[in-house]
Amino acid sequence: MNTFQELGLDEKILQALNDLGISKPTEIQQEAIPFLLKSDQDFIGLAQTGTGKTAAFGLPLLQLIEHDNTTCQAIVLSPTRELAQQIAEGLKSFAKYERKLKVECVYGGAPIMNQMKKLKSKPQVVVATPGRLVDLIKRKAIDIQHLRYLVLDEADEMLNMGFKEELNVILSSTPDDKSTWLFSATMPKIIRKMVDEYMHNPHEISVKSGVEVNKNISHQYMVVKMSDKAEAIKRLMDVETDLFGVLFCRTKIDTQNIADELSRAGYAAEALHGDLSQNQRDLVMRKFKDRAINVLVATDVAARGIDVSDITHVIHHKLPDELEFYTHRSGRTARAGKKGLSIALITKGERRRLDQIERILGIEFEKKMVPTGEEIAARRVEAWSEKVLNQEVVNLPQEFRDKVQESLAVLSKEELVDKLLAMECKQLNMSDSRDINENASHTRSDRSEDGRGSSRSTSHFKNFSINIGKIDSVSKTDVLNIIQEVSGIDSADIGRVEIQQKKAIVEINKKSSPSFAGKFTGFMFDDREIKVSDGGVYTEAPASRGKGRFGGKKSYGGGGGRRSGSDHNRRRDKPRRR
Repeated sequence: MNTFQELGLDEKILQALNDLGISKPTEIQQEAIPFLLKSDQDFIGLAQTGTGKTAAFGLPLLQLIEHDNTTCQAIVLSPTRELAQQIAEGLKSFAKYERKLKVECVYGGAPIMNQMKKLKSKPQVVVATPGRLVDLIKRKAIDIQHLRYLVLDEADEMLNMGFKEELNVILSSTPDDKSTWLFSATMPKIIRKMVDEYMHNPHEISVKSGVEVNKNISHQYMVVKMSDKAEAIKRLMDVETDLFGVLFCRTKIDTQNIADELSRAGYAAEALHGDLSQNQRDLVMRKFKDRAINVLVATDVAARGIDVSDITHVIHHKLPDELEFYTHRSGRTARAGKKGLSIALITKGERRRLDQIERILGIEFEKKMVPTGEEIAARRVEAWSEKVLNQEVVNLPQEFRDKVQESLAVLSKEELVDKLLAMECKQLNMSDSRDINENASHTRSDRSEDGRGSSRSTSHFKNFSINIGKIDSVSKTDVLNIIQEVSGIDSADIGRVEIQQKKAIVEINKKSSPSFAGKFTGFMFDDREIKVSDGGVYTEAPASRGKGRFGGKKSYGGGGGRRSGSDHNRRRDKPRRR
């Protein structure tokens, strides 16, 4: 492995890296840094998050900048405010000994006038979110005519979040002779099209993630119905009294709904997602860091850039769309050599996806049971008795002691314990004490070709028509995910799915069918309302459901919709309430 010195970096940068304790370059850094230092050619670096991409582009960028030139020479684009701040802090730490070099960070959701004042200090490097940069360009608050370098970090995520229009504005407004460096975890067609339009003969490298799952993390799973997942989370919080964690959801709708349900039930939980204002986000994060809340309920995108130590648990309300997201999620715990726990709440239909994570990441999930109400009560009472036993007794006023002893003298020891225990049991929420665990055992032979159960009786199912079809470039898996996320019904209650040109025909268990269509009221898909109606006829034999969600990303309705300039208006590629 090459050293940073062998990669061609200046002494001041090497000194800063040494202060930071960074001594060995990662694979992406070894590949990118020497090329970027010596060539003006456009560049594409394909590597997963967590492989050291900030240093891969940041170190050569800081060295190439003319420090005596106070024009804006480089812009780094990032999908989220948290990631932008993280990049800016990283660049500043790398430039520790470069006194004349200034780095500023601008992002949506914060007062734009304050950021315009900062730009008047003439930073050579600006880290920005796309929407805010477009706002600043329109206000002529930033001069991009002398721009030499444009870096697009997490390009795929920016497009997933709906920044296509802003990226087009930025790429077309900046000088043609600039060098464009694009870093991305994946290279979908939409990015390839952007590359063809705006980049000139780019040099492309691709490195493996190099990211291993932390060995200090224990991986567990529990099998429950979709409708019982919130109850399972409550029970986990009841049993794990020291739980301090992040609960990941795939949609902001689920994120807010689950956080609201937990909060109404008296649990210390709050949501973090893209629909919150910047002030709301800052308040939630401050509460979490101060441990005023036990669980942060977040989407994958909203949780980017969060750096909170001592997180004990990561809980997956639903497995993520992208395989690497599981690594990123679980990596929030077990930091600084500590132990951590990652718990996936899955339905019976998600078991195969769990198998795939195990196989690809080389980890093993241990099956655990959701505690029953009786088990929770027993553990809580045990914890209460230990708390009483360990209660330190100091400086009790004698008059209080005398009065209490006189009042309780009529009780025997057993009677006193019974009364104290009765008081504690009143505090337990035992309104739902049923066993919510599901049996997840299955083999491939007991599944039909399209992934639905083969032993079911069609008489128990009813057909529905949904106005999403082949014209929308959706797969059966996409439709299944939409149905589960919006309606909350279990995968076992969904029968066959057929994708026709302009609609999808689905079978829904009759016990769930009366309320099925109504649950989609007000939900949008690609700027039109999802409509569900009774009936529908199968016209062809069901085909295979194809790849699982980890085989390749499918967005619900695309990521290129029109956005306003503010960055807290989030992605629209999932069904959302109008």
